[in-house]
Amino acid sequence: MKPLAIFRHAPGEGPGYLSEYLRRREIPYTLICVDQGDPIPKDPRGYAGFVFMGGPMSVNDPLPWIPEALGLIRAAQEDGQPILGHCLGGQLISKALGGQVGPNSVPEVGWGQVTAIINDASRPWLQDLPPVFEVFHWHNDTFTIPKGASHILKSPFCSHQGFVLGRTLALQCHIEMTPTMIESWIKSPQGQQLKAGASVQTPEAMRADANERLARLHKTADTLYGKWLETLCE
Repeated sequence: MKPLAIFRHAPGEGPGYLSEYLRRREIPYTLICVDQGDPIPKDPRGYAGFVFMGGPMSVNDPLPWIPEALGLIRAAQEDGQPILGHCLGGQLISKALGGQVGPNSVPEVGWGQVTAIINDASRPWLQDLPPVFEVFHWHNDTFTIPKGASHILKSPFCSHQGFVLGRTLALQCHIEMTPTMIESWIKSPQGQQLKAGASVQTPEAMRADANERLARLHKTADTLYGKWLETLCE
């Protein structure tokens, strides 16, 4: 089997729990560290699928790798290859496929619920999950739903939390979190500048019951990652 390509855009925003899940399933992957200057592949056919992680930058920033990533996403989508995006990764997918990315009405940071939007496209992805479940959030921007894609998730502070298009799953939220990631984000420069409010949790709230919440989050991730990996065999 060809490896998956996982794109890391910042040192603290790697695959997290996803890497553990893939190792457990014996799915090979290559970590492409964009933050260290690793090149974006031009030909998608060398990989079984593509995973784009988060990052503190905007997809609208004038960074040289962003147009290359957008081009790869478009080529992979046209070739029918599976694509998965988390937060910034979901925004990259949206922009590559004709959507728009811009500021959300409010920042959304910390633990929060998302609600399933049930339709013909979302049902296969979400049928094994409850209608409302908890995920982790850390974003200022959000995406629109590209033409032809199906809206599958929303939250009280962000109406567009996920969409699917064929074998592509784009998420605004995070399901890959680990204890180390949460702590490093809280202590990051961005975390130190947060102002708590209705849509932004305090560090204490993010740490509260973290082990139990992460255990539930990883069960959610198991379901969504499993559904996405099924598309590798279609």
